[in-house]
Amino acid sequence: MTKGNGAQPPRSTGKPLGDIVGEVSSKASLLVREEIELAKAEVTTKLGKLGRGAAIGAAAGFFALLGLIFLLHTLAWLFTELLSVEIWVGFGIVTLLLFVLAGVAGFLAYKFVKRGAPPTPDLAIEEAKLTRAAIEEARR
Repeated sequence: MTKGNGAQPPRSTGKPLGDIVGEVSSKASLLVREEIELAKAEVTTKLGKLGRGAAIGAAAGFFALLGLIFLLHTLAWLFTELLSVEIWVGFGIVTLLLFVLAGVAGFLAYKFVKRGAPPTPDLAIEEAKLTRAAIEEARR
C-alpha cells in the first residue's frame, strides 16, 4: 500500500506500546537528570567567579588600609620634619603606589563579581524551556 505521494508507509517496529512508553519515560527521566547536572555545573562556575571577586575585593580593601596607614605616616613625617623633604616624598610615593594597587584590585574584583552574578543556571533554564516547547510541539 502506498500513500498519495508514492512513499511506503513506515513499518511497525514490532515493539509493544508498553515498551515504547517505558523507553520514552526513561529517556525523559535521563533528560531531566542531565538538565539538573547542567544547572549544578553552571551555578558552581558562577559561585567560583563570585568567590574570586570577593577575594580580590578583600585584597583591594587591604591595600587601601595600607595606603591609609602610609598616608598618615607620611603626614606625621611631614609635620615632624618640614625641612626634610626626602623622607616624606619617599613615603608619599609608596602611599600613591598602594592606592594604585587598590584601584587595580578593586576594578578586577568588580569585573569578577559582575561576571558571576547572579548565580542562576541560565543555560539550564533555556535548555529546559526548549525541551518543554519541543515536547509540547510533539504532542500536537
